[in-house]
Amino acid sequence: MKEGKIEAVYGQVVLARFSGKAKPVYGEICVSDGITLVVYMSQAEDLFYLMVLTGNDKVSRGMVVKSKGERLSIPVGSELLGRVVNLFGKPLDGGAPLKLASKASIFGDGDGHAKDGDVKKIEIRETGIKIIDFFAPLISGGRLGLFGGAGVGKTVLLTEIMHNIFIADKSGNKNVSVFSGIGERTREGRELMDELRDKQVLDKTSLVYGPMSENPAVRFLTAYASITVAEYFRDVESKDVLFFVDNVFRFVQAGSELSTLTKVIPSEEGYQPTLLSEMAMFQERISSGKRAEISSIEAIYVPSDDLLDQAVVSIFPYLDSVVTLSRDVYQEGRFPAIDIGSSNSSILDPDIVGFTHYESVIEAQKIVKKASDLERIVALVGENELSPEDRKIYKRSKLIKNYMTQPFFVVSAQSGVPGQRVPLATTIKDVGDILEGKYDETDPAEFLFIGAIKDKLQTSNVK
Repeated sequence: MKEGKIEAVYGQVVLARFSGKAKPVYGEICVSDGITLVVYMSQAEDLFYLMVLTGNDKVSRGMVVKSKGERLSIPVGSELLGRVVNLFGKPLDGGAPLKLASKASIFGDGDGHAKDGDVKKIEIRETGIKIIDFFAPLISGGRLGLFGGAGVGKTVLLTEIMHNIFIADKSGNKNVSVFSGIGERTREGRELMDELRDKQVLDKTSLVYGPMSENPAVRFLTAYASITVAEYFRDVESKDVLFFVDNVFRFVQAGSELSTLTKVIPSEEGYQPTLLSEMAMFQERISSGKRAEISSIEAIYVPSDDLLDQAVVSIFPYLDSVVTLSRDVYQEGRFPAIDIGSSNSSILDPDIVGFTHYESVIEAQKIVKKASDLERIVALVGENELSPEDRKIYKRSKLIKNYMTQPFFVVSAQSGVPGQRVPLATTIKDVGDILEGKYDETDPAEFLFIGAIKDKLQTSNVK
């Protein structure tokens, strides 16, 4: 039995000295009189930092901690579907305790990849949200990141995607979803659970929460626990998994708090020096195999709206598609408040999305960029002073940007406007018509918060 004694207490982290030749390893569980700890890092040959997961108020210097001889694990099984649990697998939804025979280490098996090798061919997974499917599509087995500052609609957009590609599509039984709530509000988690129950799809979703009320150790490890649950459904149940994360920045933030408590010298921007390795340990486990896949949609808070923040930059390399929410767009009253110029996807290739889609995206981006360059001229002398060609570009840019707004299902009760889900083929055709000048005589305001243009034509005098 590995046994140690607590020599110092730093909030949710303690420093313990272990005697004997056998030393604990990263992620190993230790206990002491109702306290659960997990080994975090070594300070010296026999000194180790331990994260306190439960019983923080009972910790004191001189206490003896004993290793359980196992790494931190979460119970796994199909019974997790329809339930809300924490990183220990204990219910947070008020339901009966789970009786699961199997457990899986939250730190994975070390290789970070699916066990069955080959991945399937690239296929676009439609979200039904025009601006995402057109400019930054999600692929099956891929990763989509939603970047934005405070209050610009990340969680609403994430929930709408969840509604459209999981709730609205009830065909087949192979799809399940895992929602990872890291460091966000308990209220939002409760609202999501109630909505899933109302839509009668809670039984296909497993929710793993580590809300902001928890200590940083719990919030940090919740990310690993939730991806472990997703890996179980992928590898054991052979189910395609939709993996939703809200919020990846809170995972980084929790790691930074732990790093500060262990007195590690921070990097230049104040984050932990282990940021890149921690992000890799998490992101590289979001992978797919021949039989099943994990597709992730991740919300990322952008501190001070700075996309060059080190925590934000560390996430970019792992994403296939980037969707950036803009405060300027939000203040203009266009929702979702996505900046077309800053949103992109590495899969926008003619061989993947088709030549028509690819060509339309390139042309639409050129028009929006050109119109952005004309904004200062318009602000100074007015739109009528532009040349006829520039007026046409400026007008089409407004048509495109307004067309990309859309009423959402998840806020229909508040807005009073029914939500709409638009197929990608319809979006490509509508944008193509705008680029060809078919709606040059139409007031751009007519395209605000509509679904497909053909549906608007049936209820108005749009030409």
